[in-house]
Amino acid sequence: MQASENISTKQHFDVIISGGGLSGSLMALSLLSLKTSDNKPLSIAIIEAADATKAGQSIKNTTSVFDDRVLALSHASAQYLKKIGAWPLIQEHAQAITDIHISDRGYYGKARITADKHSVSAVGYVVEMSKLGLALHQALEKNSHHLTWFTPDSIEQIQWKSESVDITLTSQIQLSASLLIGCDGANSICRQSANIACDRTDYNQSALITNVSTKQYHHGVAFERFTENGPIAMLPMVNVANENSRCSLVWTLTPEQADEMKLLTDEEFTITLERSFGSWLGSIEKVGKRHMYPLTLVQAQAQIHHRMVLIGNASHTIHPIAGQGFNLGLRDVQILAKTLEQALSQQEDIGSFNRLTEYALARKKDHRHIIELTDSLVTLFSNDLFPLVVGRNVGLKVLNYVPVIKNTFVKKTMGY
Repeated sequence: MQASENISTKQHFDVIISGGGLSGSLMALSLLSLKTSDNKPLSIAIIEAADATKAGQSIKNTTSVFDDRVLALSHASAQYLKKIGAWPLIQEHAQAITDIHISDRGYYGKARITADKHSVSAVGYVVEMSKLGLALHQALEKNSHHLTWFTPDSIEQIQWKSESVDITLTSQIQLSASLLIGCDGANSICRQSANIACDRTDYNQSALITNVSTKQYHHGVAFERFTENGPIAMLPMVNVANENSRCSLVWTLTPEQADEMKLLTDEEFTITLERSFGSWLGSIEKVGKRHMYPLTLVQAQAQIHHRMVLIGNASHTIHPIAGQGFNLGLRDVQILAKTLEQALSQQEDIGSFNRLTEYALARKKDHRHIIELTDSLVTLFSNDLFPLVVGRNVGLKVLNYVPVIKNTFVKKTMGY
């Protein structure tokens, strides 16, 4: 990786990616194999505010951190990571989800999903964000001949011209590209510079996220437990030294409940968690640092602009209840890469309005379906109104015993 101070102050690229995090790195990896009409690889630049010059260090030499945040990768996402060559660097750090247990505390409703009954070894995987990020940067380093990093640096100004996007960085370096891809998160400078407004829905909820160690081994089982204090997701993690069984906890709470949880000692929090989650994994033996995040649905009113596309959190930030946020963004990357590949094969301008519109239309249905799914789950499973409690328990029974409904649900869970 090259730092921005070593780069000439005037350069043109085929593609500039704003943001070198997970989405930006995935986007670059997906484009590195594409060729222009004269059979040359695309020239790609990544602009990243954090210093990414050391991001390719070996994962094996990093120290495991108990409190690392995690992502749930769907089966389809793992398959795509294999396709772009990143999976071999991730696999040993990814915990396979072989079973999913869904239950409603104090009620009869239960559903069980088992991977081998759906002809796969895992319905998904849990991986630490830090490990995934390092793996993606390692994969980029192996294929970095036509990739230039501007780091640490950021976009100061964007000018849209008929044939290019012109960018001034905070370092005053001048860049231009045929296409700008905004992978710069919920506070996207690309989105803001294009004056693209967002629709926001405040769920009036907070996510409590922490890692825990349990007495009993998780055996690759992910738990979704609905309680009077809100839905609890307990995701299995690859173990580290001196931990019996490591899991990532995502607990959806009201802001008032979240404030109460902040004030609890670790011992008090452990007792509260055991009471709500139950004895599925035995006692909670260790609790990591607790983080609280307000939950809001954010949707950009447009996915594209002149010679620009928004990807991942720059386009949409959704509720974590179904663990679909990262997977939805990964499919953004996948479909955009396919769209650009088709444009190149037909010797078309990759930043043309027609191609970008084609991408936006291709993503509209998936965005709508996933947002509708998470919204309905929030309403159904974060509510203790008796009719909804009865309805969701009947629904869990139907899900468990009606093969057609179960197969459809599992397919969606796996990202297909």
